Amino acid sequence: MIILGIDPGSRITGYGLIARKHGKLVYVASGCIRLKTDALPERLSQIFTSVGEVISQYAPQQFAIEQVFMAKNPDSALKLGQARGAAIVAATQSNLPVAEYSARQIKQAVVGKGGADKIQVQHMVKQLLSLPGTPQADAADALAVALCHAHTEQSLIKLAGQASKTVRRRLR
Repeated sequence: MIILGIDPGSRITGYGLIARKHGKLVYVASGCIRLKTDALPERLSQIFTSVGEVISQYAPQQFAIEQVFMAKNPDSALKLGQARGAAIVAATQSNLPVAEYSARQIKQAVVGKGGADKIQVQHMVKQLLSLPGTPQADAADALAVALCHAHTEQSLIKLAGQASKTVRRRLR
């Protein structure tokens, strides 16, 4: 199973792909979509097209994206929301389920504390995926989104298994 994580941005959108192989999470690919124009509609189109190309190339089965946080600048938050929307539409056009996580949830899942900084996230992504070098910040954030989704999904599977064991014990 391949998971695509997206760190949306109106200037740079990071993407990261991981796979679960033999119970272990492994690195597949990552990078940044650097938007080349100042006009927002064209940037949104580039995000949509580029995320669609990543989906076509790697055929992920899961899609996870960071939620919008309320920034000091409302205009920036609105642009970020629109960038997220373009990426989400690319995923839904490919019939991928969409999972959303807050920045705090992502940092908690990867670093162990919700207030971690970018350098800590980069370091832990490098360690968790056994990467030879430190990924660029936006790509590391996208890989962190994918890792958060993988950890959350695994936790839910374990909880479901425990719940079914409890139900079976009660039925005896």
